[in-house]
Amino acid sequence: MAAAVAAVVVAAVVAAAASAAAPASAGEPTRDVRWEVGYMTVAPLGVSQKVIAINNQFPGPLLNVTTNWNVRVNVQNNLDEPLLLTWDGIQMRMNSWQDGVAGTNCPIPPGWNWTYQFQLKDQIGSFFYFPSLGLQRAAGGFGPVTVNNRAVVPVPFAQPDGDITLFIGDWYTKSHVELRKMLDDGKDLGIPDGILINGKGPYSYDNTLIPEGLQHETVGVEPGKTYRFRVHNVGTSTSLNFRIQNHNMRLVEAEGTYTYQQNYTNLDIHVGQSYSFLVTMDQNASTDYYIVASPRMNTTAGAARPNPQGSFRYDSINITQTFVLKNELPLLINGKRRRTINGVSYSPPETPLRLADLHNLTGVYKTDFPTMPGNAPPKMASSTLNASYKGFLEIVFQNNDTGVQTYHLDGYSFFVVGMDNGDWTPDCRSRYNKWDAISRSTTQVFPGGWTAVLVSLDNVGIWNLRSEKLDNWYNGQEVYVKVADPLGYNITEMIMPDNALYCGLLKDLQKPQIHQVNSKSSAQAADRWGARVLAMVLLIIAAVVSI
Repeated sequence: MAAAVAAVVVAAVVAAAASAAAPASAGEPTRDVRWEVGYMTVAPLGVSQKVIAINNQFPGPLLNVTTNWNVRVNVQNNLDEPLLLTWDGIQMRMNSWQDGVAGTNCPIPPGWNWTYQFQLKDQIGSFFYFPSLGLQRAAGGFGPVTVNNRAVVPVPFAQPDGDITLFIGDWYTKSHVELRKMLDDGKDLGIPDGILINGKGPYSYDNTLIPEGLQHETVGVEPGKTYRFRVHNVGTSTSLNFRIQNHNMRLVEAEGTYTYQQNYTNLDIHVGQSYSFLVTMDQNASTDYYIVASPRMNTTAGAARPNPQGSFRYDSINITQTFVLKNELPLLINGKRRRTINGVSYSPPETPLRLADLHNLTGVYKTDFPTMPGNAPPKMASSTLNASYKGFLEIVFQNNDTGVQTYHLDGYSFFVVGMDNGDWTPDCRSRYNKWDAISRSTTQVFPGGWTAVLVSLDNVGIWNLRSEKLDNWYNGQEVYVKVADPLGYNITEMIMPDNALYCGLLKDLQKPQIHQVNSKSSAQAADRWGARVLAMVLLIIAAVVSI
């Protein structure tokens, strides 16, 4: 199979001025935004298809905020199906009520309105939001979250001359509804139709391979200046190698953690991962330079595996719990092709777990998820991993599949302390990085290997631990980690919001709400790209403007 490649060109133009921050109010400032989530029609790969847009933007608008700010995001769901937005990497301190996943929140019904309210605590960096239900991220709905440092908090590099966000990811011309049906029918999604950068497709560098008239992305820079590139892989399942032609990329941040600064010529960015690079435009100003995202074909190894950080002596903390979580090839359970962790394929109940706890409902889920792989027959179940508040948890991800896995934990960052081939055993701890492991919320696990992380359980709530590969997540490769407050409800954890939605066994508690119905959001199947005219040789290269 030929590799699909996405690229844009760094072009020298006058940079636009950054938008002004919201004015401060009494106490901590509040950022208030209203987002209309609906469909729009685009054709990034030459085929008209409906994508999920926010305020008619694809990708969605930037949420630009500062540490300690309060955030209120009013969401109007103009889709034809339920919606939840989750905030990848934002820790939602003691407030899983705002996390935006099925285990903690009832979805916003079509035509309804809901407001997320949370405070950003102790985080600085590059994150993104996306719709968490039913493969919707494969249709868009994602956008950037930039959390700036307060003036009293130093940043370990000089202020760059500009800030550039890039969303990279594989893309299908089928709608997310069609992709869902394929998975429900036990099929693979197959090879993606291409790779997009910021929702845009290939530059027509060769009309025999790339159809004319496709909209492509350009990035405006000035020679000699330094820019911060925030890069997010928001695709469905493909690990991408990222590089900027003839330029070094100085890695400075990974998902909210400033790293030990190193230069890279290229870096693998796995599904769900985010990085920041500083890039100085120090090459010949009369030449054009491509930014390239291409699939990593050899998934048994990556390019650079950045790990140094060095800011916290986690090696002196005693491990209080160990979870070894093994995924494997798809299994048939009750005649369905499913993904599992420790032989369990997660089946979400209609009543969110956290809401069931609050109302003392029994039978919604069990707390018997196995902490180690076993020999029991695979099953579908709604169960949680019980974790001890204030404990120090070791999680080992064992990948017995043939492709790269990517795992994300809501509510936390963890230290990535080990990564190797073969089966993990307790003896592997002697090979852990005990000094300067990177702290992040999403890690890759290479096929036939393991990755170990350590996490301090200081955030009460019920938190989603999932595969960031959308097809695996949809097919059950997730579990919830329950970190209960030993002092009781509403002692450490924030109270349930007044505007909480009710569903499942608690649907009769839902108060009437005034909501709107947008007739334009009625369901329509996306157009098919029947012939697949590019034959999977998509060299996505954006237009050039001479430097």
